[in-house]
Amino acid sequence: MKVINLHKDEKELIELAVENNRHAQHKIYSKYAPKMLSVCRLYIKDVHQAEDIMITAFMKVFTHLKNFEHKGSFEGWIRRIMTNECISFIRVNKKIKFSEDENFFEEIHNNIESQFSVEDIQFLIDNLPEGYKIIFNLYAIEGYKHQEIAAMLSISEGTSKSQLSNARKMLQGHITKLKNYQNGTE
Repeated sequence: MKVINLHKDEKELIELAVENNRHAQHKIYSKYAPKMLSVCRLYIKDVHQAEDIMITAFMKVFTHLKNFEHKGSFEGWIRRIMTNECISFIRVNKKIKFSEDENFFEEIHNNIESQFSVEDIQFLIDNLPEGYKIIFNLYAIEGYKHQEIAAMLSISEGTSKSQLSNARKMLQGHITKLKNYQNGTE
């Protein structure tokens, strides 16, 4: 029995997409769109706006695909474009402000317990103030360091740390309230 590889490897698919092969571009979009919509939803509360931003970001992905150097993860490269597009959208449309509170206390934080659904967690993150939400997502979800966040957002490292600390405190308070509500003690 002869095995035929029906799927081109990712590098070949990218090369075809660079040449404006619509089928290859569609395959890339179909493969990554669900994950990238989740990335956009981390930053943008309204799912329709998040989808619009994701589509705009995919246009940038395909426009700059020739610049992808195959050094590192292709998914990570796309994710960075999505994140940057979300931050650009928020900057233009939401006029966020970061408090310049340089007092930062690194607290030990508990992981959100598995008793919460993805929807519960997303709801909690959505209800953070914009500045807290952006920094929490960049640090805790995306894995950026405070130095990188500070450079991306034109803020000090201390402000990034402070905003993260405040976001964690606020999330912990909301988690406690949610636990009490679910246990019927509130």
